[in-house]
Amino acid sequence: MTALTLSTAAAPGLRADAIVIGVAKGAGGPSVAPGAEAVDKAYDGRLAAVLETLGASGAEGEVTKLPAPSGFKAPVVVAVGLGAEPEKDAGFDPEALRRAAGAAARALAGAKKAAFALPLAEAADAGVVAEGLLLGAYSFDAYKASAKEAKGAKGAKANGNGKAPLAEAALLGGKPRDKAYKAAIERATAVAEELNRARDLVNTPPNDLDPEAFAAVAQAAAKEHGIKVQVLDEKALVKGGYGGILGVGAGSASGPRLVKLSYTSPKAKKSLAFVGKGITYDSGGISLKPAGHNETMKCDMAGAAAVFAAVVAAARLGLEVNVTGWLALAENMPSGSATRPGDVLRMYSGKTVEVLNTDAEGRLVLADALWAASQDEPDAIIDVATLTGAMMLALGSRTYGIMANDDAFRSAVHEAAEESGEPAWPMPLPEHLRKGMDSPTADIANMGERMGGGLVAGLFLREFVGEGITWAHLDIAGPAFNEGGPFGYTPKGGTGTAVRTLVRVAELAAAGELG
Repeated sequence: MTALTLSTAAAPGLRADAIVIGVAKGAGGPSVAPGAEAVDKAYDGRLAAVLETLGASGAEGEVTKLPAPSGFKAPVVVAVGLGAEPEKDAGFDPEALRRAAGAAARALAGAKKAAFALPLAEAADAGVVAEGLLLGAYSFDAYKASAKEAKGAKGAKANGNGKAPLAEAALLGGKPRDKAYKAAIERATAVAEELNRARDLVNTPPNDLDPEAFAAVAQAAAKEHGIKVQVLDEKALVKGGYGGILGVGAGSASGPRLVKLSYTSPKAKKSLAFVGKGITYDSGGISLKPAGHNETMKCDMAGAAAVFAAVVAAARLGLEVNVTGWLALAENMPSGSATRPGDVLRMYSGKTVEVLNTDAEGRLVLADALWAASQDEPDAIIDVATLTGAMMLALGSRTYGIMANDDAFRSAVHEAAEESGEPAWPMPLPEHLRKGMDSPTADIANMGERMGGGLVAGLFLREFVGEGITWAHLDIAGPAFNEGGPFGYTPKGGTGTAVRTLVRVAELAAAGELG
């Protein structure tokens, strides 16, 4: 990843490939944001006018490049839009800073070093800028021949345009000796590195990431960061009675796995369980997906990737909370041994499920993992899954839905998501929809009413949460995989959605502030 430093150096004398400054969108045109005073002075106070002449408005994510003033050691100034100018005495929105830093980092692919002179009023600002640029500089080209020819500093992978990601970034206005600033940078680095690891997993082709391979990645990371890990293979799953995970994986030549990652802190007073859907490829099974709906189904393990990354991040940050991650891993394929519509599975909880649609498989693997997580009696469980197309229809491609069995907890998770820069929206669990899953054959069916399908899926999952345990469900089907062009710090492909929310929830629990 991009190397980060805090610097008190003045912009004119800093050796770099570019100086990044912020530009706000004011009522009378663009205005230069705090942090860029030295740059503006070198333009005789006319930098805003120059930028306006070049067509810049200060709109969020807008990037404008211009030659640096005479006397600067950096040859280029990169002006990035921060959006609307804040009211007097109010700082810039953290997410605006995060996105601006990400857009600038993407625009500087191929550069060895850049100095970021964005507004840093306090340590928290340094943290969000650092996070944004580290996420914005991400690229995934492990499978491209051009990557071998365009390696940057320290063997960095090339990005899609053949250039290596930005190698080094200095945050001007930072305080290298200040503990708060140091802590903000360390947190940003740990979270961004693990989030980018989740992106790598989501982007990896399914022929190289089956359940066994995913489990091996988790085992290696656990060993590196002092996390206890347990992997249940097919034999152990059969012995334990994990009918949901086994039923989904029955049609694949690659056997399913259930991975338990346990991070413990000697000072912990609370315990959390994160559960992730890990369908490494989803063909729909016997209920085969139609043509045009299979191409991105490598991303159906994004929930498990997010949970994995969040547990490792919690360990790296040394959070004073116990966090357990459950990765329910299977490949959903059609074959002579695959589960059929009409089959009945006996789940780990003992309940039976009539499978009406084998493409509603995520809720089956999650059901087993949720019940397993419940046996540890954590203070709260959060599951994360690319679960339903219905949630995408409801909330679009950038916002995920939050359901819960406790309104206060749902609100707390929502606030954590928004604070982290991850758009989310609270959704209900209407009791009248539960009747649609009644089965004449089994305890419950895996399908219910078509309308409100995302909520039906949430109601199904609720059936497998232990009694008295607070629980929330994050349906990240929309934002987990970006099929459009990159924006802000979000790349095309895997996004790492929900990692930051889970880390923030863990931080709040450690501080005794989780609702």
